[in-house]
Amino acid sequence: MFKIEARGQESTVWRYASPLLALLLTGATAGLIFALMGRPPLLTVYTFLIAPLIQQDGIDALVVKAAPLIMMGVGLSLAYRANVWNIGTDGQFTLGAICGGGVALAFPDAPAWCLYPAMMCVGAAGGMLSAGLVAWLRVSFNANEILTSLMFAYITQYLLVWLVTGPWRDPMGFGFPQTAMFSDTALAPRLIADSNVHIGIVLAPLAALGLWFMLEKTLLGFQFRVLGQSARAARFAGFSESRLVWIAMAVSGGLAGLAGLLEATGTLGQLTTTLSPGYGFTAIIVAFLGRLNPLGVIPAGLLLALTYLGGDAAQINLGLPNAITGIFQGILLFWLLGCDILLLNRIRWIPVVRAAR
Repeated sequence: MFKIEARGQESTVWRYASPLLALLLTGATAGLIFALMGRPPLLTVYTFLIAPLIQQDGIDALVVKAAPLIMMGVGLSLAYRANVWNIGTDGQFTLGAICGGGVALAFPDAPAWCLYPAMMCVGAAGGMLSAGLVAWLRVSFNANEILTSLMFAYITQYLLVWLVTGPWRDPMGFGFPQTAMFSDTALAPRLIADSNVHIGIVLAPLAALGLWFMLEKTLLGFQFRVLGQSARAARFAGFSESRLVWIAMAVSGGLAGLAGLLEATGTLGQLTTTLSPGYGFTAIIVAFLGRLNPLGVIPAGLLLALTYLGGDAAQINLGLPNAITGIFQGILLFWLLGCDILLLNRIRWIPVVRAAR
């Protein structure tokens, strides 16, 4: 028999071993699902996790795909450490792209030295606006930020659909729901010529490093950590819970909005209804897989970005449905939450005879 016993304190070993165990169990579970679908498990897992890395420009595609996930995951790690549950980063991502893209469409002939910085500021402000509404509802009316942030995500998505099928639709786009292509001065600066490797792959780790320093080395970071462990203790210490909620939502929303702008101007070059393939929700997995540590979010973001590339490869080479990416990510989150039970508990084996006595 097996018995679950409380440890008494969190295990340092399992804090870092739990994601690794979850990843191994995810691979085994995915292999079983592939086998039931009539696909060779080892070949499918190889196509999903290894093949995208060894293809030409595979690493470039990986870091570009990971940049928005890391940026959003970093912001969420800060919010979740403070028990501020922002679930609507997909909407903040979209609103940031809308606001920054609107600037690009309004001033196509502006010089790059002033246009793109303005787009970045407006894009971040758009994400902060959406998150700020959620913070205001929580602080003023004690509204649950899980529900309000999620509802705003759907509202923002429909706003995007209305814009690209109505006032912002490209008149030369043959009726497709998309805007006109952004001018060259409105595109994200490239780090490698003739590639999609843009400035976002530098900004994302810089954001992770900056927030890690703030959380671990500053008084404000200490206040966030105390609020996350006990709101009552934070109030007793004189920390303003409302102020910390506003800051957490503003930072996570601003980073999500900036990520949306970088995706629109660095990868797509325009606004479309398929701007986000669920990046905001995937970023939640990234934050938890990184143990809510901004530096841990970086490898977690790379791993989840790999699932997008692997899903495309499996769809093309093995004929698997595109939904396999979401299935893999869902299994990973399921096992991660399951393995986290080992943080505060241990599994002890008890001989059957002893258990009967």
